[in-house]
Amino acid sequence: MAVSMIGMNAWFSKKIVDPLYQILSRGTEPKQLAFSAALGITLGVFPICGVTVLLCGMAIAMLGSLCHAPSVMLANFVATPIELSLVVPFLRFGELISGGPHFPLTSDAFKKVLTGQASHEVLLSILHALMGWLVAAPFILAALYIIFLPCFKVLVRKFSSGPGSPIKSPTSFTEVRLKMSFREEEEDGEGILVKH
Repeated sequence: MAVSMIGMNAWFSKKIVDPLYQILSRGTEPKQLAFSAALGITLGVFPICGVTVLLCGMAIAMLGSLCHAPSVMLANFVATPIELSLVVPFLRFGELISGGPHFPLTSDAFKKVLTGQASHEVLLSILHALMGWLVAAPFILAALYIIFLPCFKVLVRKFSSGPGSPIKSPTSFTEVRLKMSFREEEEDGEGILVKH
C-alpha cells in the first residue's frame, strides 16, 4: 500500500504539480490562466470520450493568444476522470431539455447496444448528451472562471519569477520541497541535505 502511494505521489507530482508550477513561474496573466483552465475543463468534460484533446487543440488554434495552451491542455488532462462521471448527467439533462425518450441504463439495454439492436436509441442518447453539454458548457465555463480567477491571482503572485521578483524561482516543485526541508533541518541544527 505504501509503495503504491509513493508511486502515485510521484506520478501526480510529475504530471500535474510540476507542469502547473512551471506555468505559474512564467508569470502569465491570472485572467488568461483562469480562462484557459476553465476552458480546458469545460472542453475536457465533453461527453464523447477521446475527442477532448482535438476540441482543445481547435480552441487553442481559434483563440490564439487569448488562451494559454499549456494551461488548457493540463486542465483537459485533469478533467478526464470528471468527464466519465458526467456523461450520464449530460444525457439526462439533454433528455429533459428535448423532452426525448428516457434511454434505459440497464443490462438489457447494454446487451441490445452490443448486438446492434439499439443503434437508433444509442445515437439519440449521444445527441441528448451533446445537447446537455452544449447548454451547460457556458455556465460551467463562467463558474470555473469565477472560481479560478482569485486562485490564480494568488498563485501567480506567489510563484511568479517575473522582473519584480529578486530571487529566481527554482525549476520544479520537488526542488522547492527539498529546499524547504533543508531549511527546516538547518534550523534544527542538523544541516543534512538529502539529495534525490
